[in-house]
Amino acid sequence: MAKILLVEDDLGLTRIVRDWLLAEKHSVESVADGKEGLEQLRFYQFDLVILDVNLPGMNGLEVLQQFRSVGGSTPVLMLTGNDTIADIEKGLTGGADDYLTKPFHMRELSARLRALLRRTGRFVGDQLSVRNIKLDTTKFEVTKNGEKISLLPKEFALLEFFMRHPNEVFSPEALLNRVWPSSSDATVDALTTCVKRLRKKLDEEGKASIITTVHGRGYKLETE
Repeated sequence: MAKILLVEDDLGLTRIVRDWLLAEKHSVESVADGKEGLEQLRFYQFDLVILDVNLPGMNGLEVLQQFRSVGGSTPVLMLTGNDTIADIEKGLTGGADDYLTKPFHMRELSARLRALLRRTGRFVGDQLSVRNIKLDTTKFEVTKNGEKISLLPKEFALLEFFMRHPNEVFSPEALLNRVWPSSSDATVDALTTCVKRLRKKLDEEGKASIITTVHGRGYKLETE
């Protein structure tokens, strides 16, 4: 799972891409304006950005240029209806990591995204394992000691993030920023409740929790 920002003013295409990516278990935030896209990039962290070139408010190349000028390093896949070498060259020179010309097949989009995420180290395989817990991102499946565990989407997303970053401490704010889309349910109380539910489903009776509270700092997933 990756947290993806989609900046596209074609609402029909936005729905198609969003539904496709959600079906692949990604978290998707979408906006239809270049300035809104830049605001999202300023205040939230994403694993990848899908950015259209022709946008109202501010075009995609301007958004990209401003984002890169302040040190933004998130991989960016540009979308355009133009297919000339000059247009593609302009985008790649401006800091885009890849380019996709409309119309395109969703499977090609997926392949490009996977390549970018693996290239940048933001995506590490489809199957994760920590202690007696195994998580398969393609099947949306979690097992404990070989037994399947039923998780809600937010629980799955939080566990996947922890398993991709074992033994690292994350503040509640950082977890909300990375795991939850920027929506009304992204609250510390929602995170606390989600952690409690995960512990109840994952922890072994009589043993310390796999998700540790580091007082004053946040949470981490313990590998041992």
